[in-house]
Amino acid sequence: MKLLQSYLDSVILNALEEDIHYVDVTTDYLLPEDHTSSAYYIAKADGVLCGLEIAQRVFELVGGHVEFQANYKDGDKIRKGNIIATMTGNSGTLLKGERTALNLLQHLSGIATATNHCVELVAGTKAQITDTRKTLPGLRRLQKYAVMIGGGKNHRYNLSEGAMLKDNHIDVYGGITPAVTALREKIGHMTKIEVEVRNLEELQEALACRCEIIMLDNMSCEDMAEAVKITDGRALLEASGNVTEQNIAEIAKTGVDIISLGALTHSVQCFDISMRFEK
Repeated sequence: MKLLQSYLDSVILNALEEDIHYVDVTTDYLLPEDHTSSAYYIAKADGVLCGLEIAQRVFELVGGHVEFQANYKDGDKIRKGNIIATMTGNSGTLLKGERTALNLLQHLSGIATATNHCVELVAGTKAQITDTRKTLPGLRRLQKYAVMIGGGKNHRYNLSEGAMLKDNHIDVYGGITPAVTALREKIGHMTKIEVEVRNLEELQEALACRCEIIMLDNMSCEDMAEAVKITDGRALLEASGNVTEQNIAEIAKTGVDIISLGALTHSVQCFDISMRFEK
């Protein structure tokens, strides 16, 4: 997966503009323009790296004149104490880009690490770990990239990538069958329909409508296992809602095809990385 450079640059430039309105009062008034330094990234925990090239691009856009040497690449598992990268060059560039680069690197590595942990917890089952649309505004592409780096898969990117009848759609329209019927009359042949169901009765109705994907919303593991038997391969089954580190393996063992977690992007803990300067 390769993100568009124009998108990455727009995210970085917006972040830099937010952090440096017009001048870095401390750095610009403290150091001469030709001052140079050396610095490095050090991991302060174990995890999966993501966003290193993005961090490097921050320094290029904030001022340049920095030699960046990466010791790892996105997707690598790193250990506490590993030197992730070294940087040598203009001190002003390094200091001005430090926080923006770390914010992106730590956040994306946190997502990749959390995703990889979930992938490992369901190993040996057919369940795929996916993200959701519960992302931070403006960062969705980056966050979904980090999920893939961690070994997960992407759910639909936005509302244009597939028809998904959530409980509110169904309640507003008046039921699963009429809603699916109305959609099929208008969508193109390339668009799949996913329906959220809250119980086994709604599952049966969604199957009768020949929905390609069915989301099992906040069901017990017992009901999900029964749903797998009832479905018998006629649709992909997605488990969603109240998925935790403690129950994800049990959910996977029910035989569902997909487990989606909003927590991978909306409330993930940043991976602890520090940028340190050589004295």
